[in-house]
Amino acid sequence: MPDLLALIQDPNAWVALVTLIVMEVVLGIDNLVFVAILTNRLPPERRALGRNLGIGLALILRLALLGTLVFLTKLTQPLITVMGHGVSLRDAIMIAGGLFLVWKSTTEIRAHVDPDGEGHDEGDGKPGMNFMMAIVQILLLDLVFSIDSILTAVGMTDQLPIMIVAVVIAVGLMIVASGPLAAFIRKNPTIVMLALGFLLMIGMVLIADGFGVHVPKGYIYAAMAFSGFVEALNMWSRRAKKAHPDQQ
Repeated sequence: MPDLLALIQDPNAWVALVTLIVMEVVLGIDNLVFVAILTNRLPPERRALGRNLGIGLALILRLALLGTLVFLTKLTQPLITVMGHGVSLRDAIMIAGGLFLVWKSTTEIRAHVDPDGEGHDEGDGKPGMNFMMAIVQILLLDLVFSIDSILTAVGMTDQLPIMIVAVVIAVGLMIVASGPLAAFIRKNPTIVMLALGFLLMIGMVLIADGFGVHVPKGYIYAAMAFSGFVEALNMWSRRAKKAHPDQQ
């Protein structure tokens, strides 16, 4: 208890907590977009359950990983050497997760550009995916994103209580934001393609990271922000044309 009280009274601990929460939220955007796109293909009455269950699994995974910090430190130890680069278990997981994300993004893009409209849900209530299949896919990506998130947390602080609180708060914010984000994506079809493009890019970055090519995340989020800004301008332009059809 004295250690916990000292931690609460330490201003540096609060700075670390706020910084870590922000980092966890930023790192969780990728996961949140994936969950929103995938659960939008479920029947309407099961979408909220799918989102909450998927994000809840992310919380459980991250807390479980925090309880195995010794194991996590071993994830970065090289197991094999490929083309002069030592590949660790963490690298292998990143590569596998990246390949899965690339495959999933390309199949979703193909489904959305398919003239027959097969294999996806356009919001008419028809199920585009089995519920358990969606949860399994969310769980697989949760594992990859959770490892990346926890390794980032470990690199920022060595205080386990701070990491636990930051993870719980960040995941709680994700749950709150998941519903509005899913609704926004569902009402704006062009956003779906943009989000899938983001996930495709993130998948390639994960693969590169696994092979030792580290792309600064600032570049990734800057590209995402700029693309989002351009899409916002397009949406604004479309709404203006609908409001004033005589000026077209």
